[in-house]
Amino acid sequence: MFFVDTIETPGLGNRSYLAGGPRSAVVVDPPRDIDRVIAAAAVRGVRILAVAETHLHNDYVTGGQELARITGAAYLVPAAAAVSFVRTPVADGDAAQVDEGLALRALATPGHTPHHMAYVLEEDGRAVAAFTGGSLLIGGVGRPDLVEPRLTGTLARAQYASVHRLAAELDDAVEVLPTHGFGSFCSSSRAGGTSSTIGAERGRNAALVQDVDAFVDGLLAGLDDVPAYYAHMGPANAAGPSPVDLTPPARADAEDIARRLAAGEWVVDLRSRVAFAQGHVAGSFNFEGSGQLATYLAWLIPWGRPVTLLAGTADELAQAQRELTRVGIGRPVAAATGDPVSWVRGPEELRSFRRAGFADLASARRRAEDPVVLDVRRTAERAGGALAGSVHIPLHELPGRLDDVPPGVVWVHCAGGMRAAIAASLLDAAGREVVAVDDGFDGAAAAGLTLTTNRPAG
Repeated sequence: MFFVDTIETPGLGNRSYLAGGPRSAVVVDPPRDIDRVIAAAAVRGVRILAVAETHLHNDYVTGGQELARITGAAYLVPAAAAVSFVRTPVADGDAAQVDEGLALRALATPGHTPHHMAYVLEEDGRAVAAFTGGSLLIGGVGRPDLVEPRLTGTLARAQYASVHRLAAELDDAVEVLPTHGFGSFCSSSRAGGTSSTIGAERGRNAALVQDVDAFVDGLLAGLDDVPAYYAHMGPANAAGPSPVDLTPPARADAEDIARRLAAGEWVVDLRSRVAFAQGHVAGSFNFEGSGQLATYLAWLIPWGRPVTLLAGTADELAQAQRELTRVGIGRPVAAATGDPVSWVRGPEELRSFRRAGFADLASARRRAEDPVVLDVRRTAERAGGALAGSVHIPLHELPGRLDDVPPGVVWVHCAGGMRAAIAASLLDAAGREVVAVDDGFDGAAAAGLTLTTNRPAG
């Protein structure tokens, strides 16, 4: 009897898998913090015989090489992937024994990357599950534009062919187990769910219900912005990532925090946006530890810039450090926990700014205060509706475009409040008077604000 355990990394929208039988198992697309995988294997009481990568990942740093080294497992990597470390190259049709009566078979599925490989788990010769990586996702497919712009069109068509191959070769009951698609920017759409089968995808997935031209046109038209840090993930994975260092960083006191800010380093406050707005170190940035910390911090920070973390508790700090290692942000140079009053020197005071809702913004406009309204959502989001008269600067562009924000009090909003809080902290650190709109954009119209839309008529 086989098992498949899912190891989730929700902050990045990814899943890894431990699959096997009574004695041994394989790990597919492991996260960088491999202690979670080793713990899952220990619970099952199985030995890890193989570690398999579906592709060189663009959105996170893999722990595959280190996991294979520690466990003595074979490291299965697509043969066409250009890497600079020793691995077991995998070609289409290759099979690896996982346990008695249980095997893993490789299926070439280019599209998300040119070398992409899916793996089919077979019990007594019958396919029972497909680890589809960034190929066939739940309700969608992986995006084809992360490798090289000139290859995007070709890879989009390859993605279509690969999904059709999976559907042709696998029975309807075979479970679809993708790595991406649970909020990952590697997904080509926001469609999805928590579980699916080949049969379910056959009836709803655009790659399986549309002809190739319609599919490719829709896929390319729907591609969203690419996080800047993705440019560093592929090379890191091709080189072979170093082991993770999760030891606690050096303790920072108020003098140390001030010195690092003066040196242009990033001081990141992990507390809730509510707590940050109430009182924070001047010049620090707010990236909530409970939000998509790794994605947005890695997206915005100048790559390689030293980071000092501020948190309410040691546990919050440790969790954030773990998340950041997954996207290649190394060990923080320093950290502090506890009461934020202790993070500032003697006579200095904590800074603060206002939080409000869309109803408050509507009231301000009715009072003719004429506030600057800054929308930091992505362009694809704004196409569905925007506040009339608002300025649009996507969050990931804001650090380099602070001078483009008009003078005056800035009311900044996003879709739900998290990104607005990040943007508010960036503006506050630059000395601007800011109001963070901590509200769902769906409520803007109900608050009496006028919306415009850029959607094409149809």
